[in-house]
Amino acid sequence: MNAKKLLGIGIFTLALAASMVSCKSKEKVSTNSEVGTILENMPCEDKGRSDKNYFRASAMATSSDLSLAKEKALLNAKQRLVTLINSNTKSVTDRYVNEREFGDASEFEQKFENLTREVADETISNIVVACEKASVLDNGKYRGFVAIEVSKEDIMNGIDNKLSSNQKLQVDYDKKKFEEIFNQEMQKLAEEQGY
Repeated sequence: MNAKKLLGIGIFTLALAASMVSCKSKEKVSTNSEVGTILENMPCEDKGRSDKNYFRASAMATSSDLSLAKEKALLNAKQRLVTLINSNTKSVTDRYVNEREFGDASEFEQKFENLTREVADETISNIVVACEKASVLDNGKYRGFVAIEVSKEDIMNGIDNKLSSNQKLQVDYDKKKFEEIFNQEMQKLAEEQGY
């Protein structure tokens, strides 16, 4: 047998052994005792899906104290909601800047993104809790579930109010065009969420 064939057989044997080892480790990881019970349908999850009129988020948290589990879930949902709003308004701002002519587009975009971030942070005070549930686990700990929402109108009104106090941005702001792009992005978000 020549050296090339021997090398080929050796590599094949190593690959086969490695695949057997990885299969074994996958089986071990997927046992119920290590993963825990998988939740097929999480409470509040459906009420945490955004549509074309509302930004929504849901979350779950566990604690030995019921009120702390609910509070942690609410905090996690708020963080997700702010991230979602920021991501969406960044897409809107990018498209808005690309579709219009600006002297210094990057400066406008940066200032506008900062403004929309402020609006997202402030809008969190206007959230509505759409769903809140709790359960007790076998180990005595509590699990809190929550879904929250904020209307796209609250976001648009917040942007309009911020712009009215910023004369430089107001000059380059076409409310109708921005709102049109904003609505298109909300529709895209709704479709991604299954609406």
